[in-house]
Amino acid sequence: MIDYKNLETEKTNPSTRDVDSCSTMEMLQLINQEDAKVAEAVKKAIPQIAQAVDAAYEALMQDGHMIYLGAGTSGRLGVLDASECVPTYGVEPDLIQGFIAGGDRALRTAVEGCEDDRKLGEEMIIEKGITWKDIVVGISASGTAPFVDAALAKAGEIGAVTVAIVNNPDSGLKKRADICIEAVTGPEVVSGSTRMKAGTAQKMILNMLSTGVMIKMGRVYKNWMVDLKASNIKLENRARRIFCDVTGRDSQEAERYLEAAGMDTKLAIMMCLSGLEKDRAEEGLRRCNGFLKQALDEARQTAGMR
Repeated sequence: MIDYKNLETEKTNPSTRDVDSCSTMEMLQLINQEDAKVAEAVKKAIPQIAQAVDAAYEALMQDGHMIYLGAGTSGRLGVLDASECVPTYGVEPDLIQGFIAGGDRALRTAVEGCEDDRKLGEEMIIEKGITWKDIVVGISASGTAPFVDAALAKAGEIGAVTVAIVNNPDSGLKKRADICIEAVTGPEVVSGSTRMKAGTAQKMILNMLSTGVMIKMGRVYKNWMVDLKASNIKLENRARRIFCDVTGRDSQEAERYLEAAGMDTKLAIMMCLSGLEKDRAEEGLRRCNGFLKQALDEARQTAGMR
């Protein structure tokens, strides 16, 4: 049995004990003061986040996948981060996946009891076809969710790398996972409402994890998200701006190259700066595993030898 009252995330916050008597301004200032502590908690966990980024990079480069799973707020944040990688970095939808206890219905409506269902956690790993090539990231503010614990245990049996993102020190998941990221955010403004500071820390860590992996995979050039796929008006506008910023060309040139590249921002930039036609530009990027900087350097060296 878990003694929840001793968990940091479940304790009463002495700084906000009278929050219900505050003015609106005072109430919001208290929330903001507590939120300001989150970044420092995440900062302390950077060494473990780095380990997770490196492990995820190795898994994805070996044709593996990164799987997020959790229950309630933790599960929703995992699904959110995974879904945003597709339009942001142009990855295939199955590369980074997010699952929540209770299924997609639980994204909108709480499905009670799923967090405590160990069998459900084990079944999810089996049903999703997790293999030794994958990395499985379990997210749990308490660090005790049976659904997450069982899922990580089953993933570990299969040989997948396991990572836990938790908000309490020395939790059960710390013993379960290969890598444990502890962002100890302390008692919440409203006692036990872990969608607040704990959830904010989880979102920050997931941002760092997926962004770090995408940078290491060559999905970023300098600090531009060049693997952006322009699939709507906003993204088309962003693709043009990125093209112009990187190449120094105008918007008309951006339109021309993006159209020629099938709205593939990285390919359009490669074609423009290398002077290569589409097929040869694609070949150059493939040869450099999608790293634009390397592909451009190679194209310049080749051109200089002629």
